Amino acid sequence: MMETPDTAAEAFKLLLRGLDTVQCAYYLHAPAGQGFDFERLGVEKEILRQSKGKDPKLVRLGDVEFLLQRYGSSSGYPLVLDNRDMSIQCGELNSPSFFITYRSEALWRDGLERLHERFLDWAHALGFEQYKREGLSRVDFAFDYHLPTVDFDEESFVSLAGSDSKHRRDRKLRGVAFGQSDVRLRIYDKVAEIAEASQKVWFFDLWGRKEDVWRIEWQVRKEVLRRFGLRTVSDLAEGQGDVLRYLASEHDTLRVPSSDPNHSRWPLHPLWVDLQGQIAMLPAQGVYRVIDPQAGIRERLMRLAIGIHGTLKQVAALHSLQQGDGEAASKHEALTRLEQLLAQVHDPHTWRGDVQKRMDQIRLGAW
Repeated sequence: MMETPDTAAEAFKLLLRGLDTVQCAYYLHAPAGQGFDFERLGVEKEILRQSKGKDPKLVRLGDVEFLLQRYGSSSGYPLVLDNRDMSIQCGELNSPSFFITYRSEALWRDGLERLHERFLDWAHALGFEQYKREGLSRVDFAFDYHLPTVDFDEESFVSLAGSDSKHRRDRKLRGVAFGQSDVRLRIYDKVAEIAEASQKVWFFDLWGRKEDVWRIEWQVRKEVLRRFGLRTVSDLAEGQGDVLRYLASEHDTLRVPSSDPNHSRWPLHPLWVDLQGQIAMLPAQGVYRVIDPQAGIRERLMRLAIGIHGTLKQVAALHSLQQGDGEAASKHEALTRLEQLLAQVHDPHTWRGDVQKRMDQIRLGAW
């Protein structure tokens, strides 16, 4: 039987809120003779890879110890360095040169801003220089509630996500999830997850209890963070309430089912009312959306590319028929033929003026 809102409100309590995982790109460069020896580390990684053992190698870079892994990253970084606080993917020729995943325990213990400053202090001490501000790639926002009674399931949620899933064990609901890409919401039994997977028993001390704790967690990636102006660590510290207000009010809500066929008109569950109240106290800049002018340009360029690609196929077909050999012209052949045709119609005297006129029209909104 579902509890009434008043009784349910007495049954839960927020125990902890914070960041559980943060991924951030750093743009660093070291002048000659500074930084650390990427080539030497690459050789040591290759020796590890070819050896029969599976253990990483302990290395000391500056005043910090890391485990050098025998593998590179799936995203193309040749080196992976791990310690308790972070996992570093890096490469001398990569841009960004460093990609950091700050670990859960370090975030709850020290906070993102301190970890960020510590990383930059370490990098500067080695001789690296930051030539561009860091860029957030993923942030996991977590709210841990004491929740003795779970009176909802996946049908109680209204979400903009296109997919959902649920996890049950011994016929008991252990969690639900919504979304897969830019935004993913999970509500799950954190105590069970610790026992079955993560083994993060240090949460028990932070909560002051060892049972009936459920986590509400949003995993948010770069595109959504940027919509709310959250590009750097300081942006996140000053404005995380903006994106969370959107997530908990528009993207996902937990409702108390009623007879109304429109689920979005169901009343908010008391747990969600409390969550929204907690989010209202977080730092925010009042940003509803940040409009990126470059996004429109990128979209327009892609549309043009799609159109030109279709035109290029027409050029290839006509050129092939003109050649009369029955073979379909390649993209390279079609581009070559198109360049020849463009050379016949191009007027260098009017080009600059025509381009400038179109730039002005686009800049002033006359798309």
